[in-house]
Amino acid sequence: MPTAAGAPAPPAARDAFFDNAKYLAIVLVALGHAWEPLYHSSRSAAALYMFVYAFHMPAFTVISGYFSRSFDMRRDRLQRLITGVGVPFVLFQAAFALFRYVGGDIPSLSVNMVNPWFLTWFLAALFIWRLTAPLWRIVRWPVPVALLIAISASMSDIGSDLDLQRVLQFLPFFVLGLYLKPEHFRLVRSRQVRLAAVPVLAAALLFAYWAVPRMNDAWFYHTDSAQNLGVPWWYGVLMQPAMFGCSLVLTACFLAWVPGRRMWCTALGAGTLYGYLLHGFLAKGSRWWGWYDAGWVHTPWGAIAVTVIGGAVVTLLCTPPVQRIFRFAMEPKMRWAFREESRTGAAADPAGKQQADPAGKQAPPPGKQADSAGKQKQPPTPP
Repeated sequence: MPTAAGAPAPPAARDAFFDNAKYLAIVLVALGHAWEPLYHSSRSAAALYMFVYAFHMPAFTVISGYFSRSFDMRRDRLQRLITGVGVPFVLFQAAFALFRYVGGDIPSLSVNMVNPWFLTWFLAALFIWRLTAPLWRIVRWPVPVALLIAISASMSDIGSDLDLQRVLQFLPFFVLGLYLKPEHFRLVRSRQVRLAAVPVLAAALLFAYWAVPRMNDAWFYHTDSAQNLGVPWWYGVLMQPAMFGCSLVLTACFLAWVPGRRMWCTALGAGTLYGYLLHGFLAKGSRWWGWYDAGWVHTPWGAIAVTVIGGAVVTLLCTPPVQRIFRFAMEPKMRWAFREESRTGAAADPAGKQQADPAGKQAPPPGKQADSAGKQKQPPTPP
């Protein structure tokens, strides 16, 4: 908006807290993928893997819901949803299909836009969640209703189309984010919560170490129904609320320790989508090309090296130079794909009625208004 002096106002500053949170969360996503091949050879790596998977995607989903609070069916927002979520989904579904074919993961090249692969599920989910955002604003008890939907999904085998199982099971985190306010995040970052978060995170890490040989970590993926995990359907009724509560507590503990000031990594928070999607090629390629076959990788020092490399790679992929290179795929403008917005000026009066002036007299039709010199005024020019 123009300022009083007529100069354009500077763009609104980004919130350093959320950029820091997104950067740290995407690093945890990359580390989880880096630790996955070490799962069966190191109980410590498996515990870290399970611990991170308990909250890193819930944290992303809550933040996504928070930034979807103002989403409606307005033209510009729908266009951004298409270009910023829908188009990257299509492009990376195709790119991953080609990558899988070249890497020997699939025998023939085929692109399935209905079945998200690996990382693209989150784009499909975000597209669906954001379209439903206006509906959740009129529901009386939105989070309980979303949790009931997630429980129902965990009890049902609904197939893999659009990864709906995961879309529905993560739904409560998105809906919760829609209803969060800035003061909620300030409360989470208070000194008392930060101090309480330390023993909670430590206890969760110890529990993960204990649970590695005793618990199926697939519960944290939210990709399957209870029956597909080899247990009766009613396990979903118990596990879904329990997982939601556990993930929510750990997400709060994670956010409590996210710095709120600008740091060297703050600017990288704007490029987390780049790091998220691009690191998938290395995460999968490292398995196909035998990078984890070396014996030293499965030693403690090897696990540390894998951790450092994973964090460094995803950090590099979030940097501005990488963003500039791949912006055509992640944030395309695509003005050519949309109709020109009609510019008709003021709304027309109802048919057969003329606008009345404050004195109750009818105003003459447009183009017939006389100015003080007796000349006719021209109709207003459309903006």
